[in-house]
Amino acid sequence: MKIDFAGKKAIVCGGSKGIGRAIALGFAACGGDVSICAREPKSLEETRGEIARLGHKAHAASADLSKGDAVRGYVRDAVAALGGCDLLVNNASAFGSTDDDKGWTSSLAVDMLSIVHATQEALPALRQSQGSVVNISSISALHPAARQPPYGAIKAAVIHYTVTQAAMYAKDRIRVNCIAPGSIEFPGGVWDRRKTDNPALYNGTLASIPFGRMGLPEEVANVALFLASPLASWVTGQAIAVAGAQGL
Repeated sequence: MKIDFAGKKAIVCGGSKGIGRAIALGFAACGGDVSICAREPKSLEETRGEIARLGHKAHAASADLSKGDAVRGYVRDAVAALGGCDLLVNNASAFGSTDDDKGWTSSLAVDMLSIVHATQEALPALRQSQGSVVNISSISALHPAARQPPYGAIKAAVIHYTVTQAAMYAKDRIRVNCIAPGSIEFPGGVWDRRKTDNPALYNGTLASIPFGRMGLPEEVANVALFLASPLASWVTGQAIAVAGAQGL
């Protein structure tokens, strides 16, 4: 069964690289208009151009998602540029790893509060479209995260908040779901860098994945597109691991 997003509009926070980029391109390939934001202008413009070449409206803006006003301003501008919002994807992460104020503050601001700010700003448009929200968590939320305490704890909070959002917005016919990816590799991403700067960690993590490989951004995007589509019309408040049995 084909997923068709013709006439639909998606806003992807953290959409220039990796999982966010794959979701944005996948949505556009299915016929939809897309807005993306990120902090790095070069990759942002490159991805915007890729979306535009698929023949649909492409909007992009640089935004620091650790700042609430910046998040709200971006979402407000994106809704105006697209003419609405049917899908909000909250994908940004600070990848906070240090068990200190810096690690916790960055994780809380980007991984958690940006979801709060973006969703609240998008709510009027989502109510009008009876759209959906997809939050990106991590399988680190499901297990002890001794290597990166803030990241795991905040990603666990993302799952909890997803279920709460689903309960709050069900009356508006807005569905809210969450994806918990495992280790995802792409050029320039965390695991691509670890191959060089920490090969022991990379190889140890790779050996722990029963499928014998890292995941691809497109494999997470496919689940996000399903959750945003009418095929998932009775699915809300769920956290779906996309991890090749990693962590089981």
